[in-house]
Amino acid sequence: MTINSMDSDVKARLDALTAAFFAAVSFEEGGKPSYQDLYDLFIPSGLLIRASDDQPEIATVSQFIEPRQKRVDSGELVRFREAETAEITEIFGNVAQRFSTYTKSGLSGGSPIEGQGVISIQFIRVGGSWKISSMAWDDERPGLVIPQRYRTTVSR
Repeated sequence: MTINSMDSDVKARLDALTAAFFAAVSFEEGGKPSYQDLYDLFIPSGLLIRASDDQPEIATVSQFIEPRQKRVDSGELVRFREAETAEITEIFGNVAQRFSTYTKSGLSGGSPIEGQGVISIQFIRVGGSWKISSMAWDDERPGLVIPQRYRTTVSR
């Protein structure tokens, strides 16, 4: 299915928002993450939901940033990189949904961080601009494998 030029402009904005999110949470050793940039990407009441356990961790942007910033400031979290590897984006009027497949790597407390998973991102148009309203993610693990359909980029 092809997307029209208006949807193509929207898709480019959603691509940019998603890339900005991954850039804000990623940093190299000796660097610092740009967590404060998340406030510009999300609506004020936006939520970030880690659903990798039986009980999901639901956080506002500030609740998401605070423990991560403490880990960076203490030297526990030395580096972290998260990157999108594929996506499925659907747009309808003032709402959009993206299933974003990602990889992550890093170093925390002397232990490597490695993994991949899928983030479901919801976007809304607010006053002519697009913002993230929420995102929920889960990591691949034994018994939960990322389906092939989420490993290929598709836009609608």
